[in-house]
Amino acid sequence: MGMKDKFQDQAEQWQDKAKQKMDETKEQAKERGRQRGEREQDPQRREQDPQRTARDEEDRYDADFDPEAMR
Repeated sequence: MGMKDKFQDQAEQWQDKAKQKMDETKEQAKERGRQRGEREQDPQRREQDPQRTARDEEDRYDADFDPEAMR
């Protein structure tokens, strides 16, 4: 195997890893969205735990302004 083939294989592996990571991140975001939707559909549950509501608002703010996500 030549050097060119070796580097090409390595580049393909990195691309595959990056795609897997991107897919995992998308799935995690979908799951968080589903969980938020479930919480928002039950107003009594939200009223029972005001600290949870505050944390949820902080999480939404952090997700919107996360510097890592803006790269």
